[in-house]
Amino acid sequence: MAEKINCAVLGLGRLGWLHAANLAERVAGVNLLAVADVVAERAADFAAQYAVPLHTADIDAVIEHPDVEAVVIVTPTTTHAALIQKAIAARKAIFVEKPITLSLDEARTIDQLVQQANAYCQVGFMRRYDPAYYAAAEKIRRGDIGKPLYFKAVSRDPQCPPEAYIRDSGRLFLDMSIHDFDIARFLMADEVVEVTAMGAVVKNAFLQTYADVDQALTFVRFANGATGDIEGSRNAGYGYDIRAEVVGTEGTIQVGALSQHALHIFNKRGATHDIFPGFIERFASAYVLELEDFIARLQRGDASPVTTDDGYKAVAIALAATRSFDEQRAVKLDYQPV
Repeated sequence: MAEKINCAVLGLGRLGWLHAANLAERVAGVNLLAVADVVAERAADFAAQYAVPLHTADIDAVIEHPDVEAVVIVTPTTTHAALIQKAIAARKAIFVEKPITLSLDEARTIDQLVQQANAYCQVGFMRRYDPAYYAAAEKIRRGDIGKPLYFKAVSRDPQCPPEAYIRDSGRLFLDMSIHDFDIARFLMADEVVEVTAMGAVVKNAFLQTYADVDQALTFVRFANGATGDIEGSRNAGYGYDIRAEVVGTEGTIQVGALSQHALHIFNKRGATHDIFPGFIERFASAYVLELEDFIARLQRGDASPVTTDDGYKAVAIALAATRSFDEQRAVKLDYQPV
């Protein structure tokens, strides 16, 4: 590809706007040629603020534009499969936010199409690019804690998303815990083979309408015999709390901290510090790093580091956890060959 990659962002919600702003201002080697959103005014506002040449409500027109070389898909998950297929047909490189789809069959189909077309498709599991998670993975690979035995993750959102979002989210295990399922595979370098999930509505009663929960726990088993547990909560009123731990035969490694800044206040009432308010603040650097890697790999002609197979397997684990919760039993994973 050219020295600078002509890129377009599809979808300008909160995360889409951030991705587009990062491409416009913080990522080298890219020309943000176009932005598209079903709300035309939103696309126009972004284009005016960041001097983007093309803006439209017609997402298909952007995918088909001959000068667009790569697309970043940040639209609702229900639209991902169709947009990925259109982008493959138009021979565009693809970055797509997680989850790749809400359906296991669709996820499998997308993976097959990507492989058959030899297309570039990178899935947006940004925690892999967070410096602390990345460093932890490197140290685990190096053997600093011996053989990994147990994985533990805590993911707590400060509040529940609104009902309009929950309606099409795919439920907590697929929408939220999928990040932890992916980072479990990444840190443990192993496949999840069984899940046992439980959960409840402890605060947000409207979730019952959608058979969803705001507090969940998933016990996981890995192929090599290791185990783990993953908490997902939408009730942490104190802030955004994301942590992980891997226990090994020779030590333990912990990732994550509550403090947004290295700043503490001490007075007669005690000691206090600020807390990350949300995911954008906590993973600000990771969102930039994953797009930097996306563009750099396109320039070099390298393969995707977070593949549609990774996306497919994360969806498989999440849906198995959902099934486990619904049926109140352990569910074994059967990764059908793609």
